[in-house]
Amino acid sequence: MNYFFTSESVSEGHPDKVADQISDAILDAFLKADPNSHVACETLVTTGQVIIAGEVTSEAYIDIQGIARNTIRNIGYNKSDYQFDADSCGILVALHEQSPDIAMGVNRSSEAEQGAGDQGMMFGYATDETDNYMPLTLDLAHTLMYALAHIRKTTNLMPYLRPDAKSQVTIEYNEHREPVRLDTIVISTQHDPDVTQEQIRKDIIQYLFPEVARRDKRYGKLLAGDFKLLVNPTGQFILGGPAGDTGLTGRKIIVDTYGGRGAHGGGAFSGKDPSKVDRSAAYMARYIAKNMVAAGLCQEALVQLSYAIGVAQPVSVYVNTYGTGKEPDAVLAQRIREKFDLTPAGIIRELNLKQPIYEPTARYGHMGRPNQVIDGIEYFTWERINKDLF
Repeated sequence: MNYFFTSESVSEGHPDKVADQISDAILDAFLKADPNSHVACETLVTTGQVIIAGEVTSEAYIDIQGIARNTIRNIGYNKSDYQFDADSCGILVALHEQSPDIAMGVNRSSEAEQGAGDQGMMFGYATDETDNYMPLTLDLAHTLMYALAHIRKTTNLMPYLRPDAKSQVTIEYNEHREPVRLDTIVISTQHDPDVTQEQIRKDIIQYLFPEVARRDKRYGKLLAGDFKLLVNPTGQFILGGPAGDTGLTGRKIIVDTYGGRGAHGGGAFSGKDPSKVDRSAAYMARYIAKNMVAAGLCQEALVQLSYAIGVAQPVSVYVNTYGTGKEPDAVLAQRIREKFDLTPAGIIRELNLKQPIYEPTARYGHMGRPNQVIDGIEYFTWERINKDLF
């Protein structure tokens, strides 16, 4: 029997994503100046106010306020009408040094003995539904938001757009877990007061959907079909961003990962340096799951890695291929233990995670992004495909 599955995405102007981007921009600045920095940076944004708190141990000194204002400005909050803008918002910084109780488990004389920065379980997921091995529902939701931001920032096609927005995509699947058709798209986008809901809907069809189709021909075919389109369902969306809803770092963990597919261990990513396995082990699990599917070992893969604070080796490795694996899941889990260095130091080395690469991850998802080198720095290393790994 067919069923329906839904995923959502949010724009870079969503208040929670504003907080994520500030936290990761600060992390990048510390890593650029001192790659051995330990950072756990949390951000809260609300009407006219930014509060930055957390723990940092570093040899670097950086301009926290300047980085925060520049990040907010690049997102697009640069007008007083938004009740939150880069030049006038207040910024309170309350960063202090990392707990010595945590440090004693992470900082060891030998890098190989470096323990996990916290306990917890992290999941990685991959599916052959899309070319980037991501769930179709989430990938289309992200693409809609990315294309809308492109229109807002680089064209005058929809001049009334403001930075905050959300998308939601529902796909019908058959009993074999295969996507059949697009059922519903929901788009809520912040806008100036002088535009109607009807005009926004018209422009989404006329401008946004063609931009999405330009980026991915498959999505162009889906958007050309018959589906339900809901635009700003409440009627208007004028007050948005941090003025409309307080934002916090780490509150969009499902948007950041797999849109509800697979599983999630509960740990957020943004603002955390790679000694925190919440982040680094989740990236490693994605790397392993994606390469399993790319190598043809299965059509779908969920990988769990779990750790104890201060202990280098994972306490467990779990694999679920949902019945699509060419080998038993337990055998695949054992092969992962044999082939990969799953210690925090091994993960950091394998994926080169001490680079200032994190701010771009804080918008449009941490997974499924292009692995690329920009100005000599490799981004999204966990998206590499090395089929010889298996």
